[in-house]
Amino acid sequence: MNPATIAYYLAFIPAIIIAITFHEFAHARVALAFGDRTAYEQGRVTLNPLAHLDPIGLLGIIFAGFGWGRPVPVDTHQLRHPKANLLVSAAGPGANLLMAALVGRA
Repeated sequence: MNPATIAYYLAFIPAIIIAITFHEFAHARVALAFGDRTAYEQGRVTLNPLAHLDPIGLLGIIFAGFGWGRPVPVDTHQLRHPKANLLVSAAGPGANLLMAALVGRA
């Protein structure tokens, strides 16, 4: 493995772990804000990557270019607003856009 490839993975892997963690945390936090305690009770409203990483999904990202984190459980019956499910769903991609804007300015 050449040094450029090693440098790529040394930057890529932590970035992906942070992105997945923040994405899933955003879903969980917005769900909690609208009254769904499901993710909170499962310890998923945290920035600890271990709560959000799926080992197979992470390996998929590294080796195949696509993958996933552990989905955040949401009980839509506990949400207190009719549009809350839309906002919970949008929170993850919104977190991705926020991170891209912040990193893109650096």
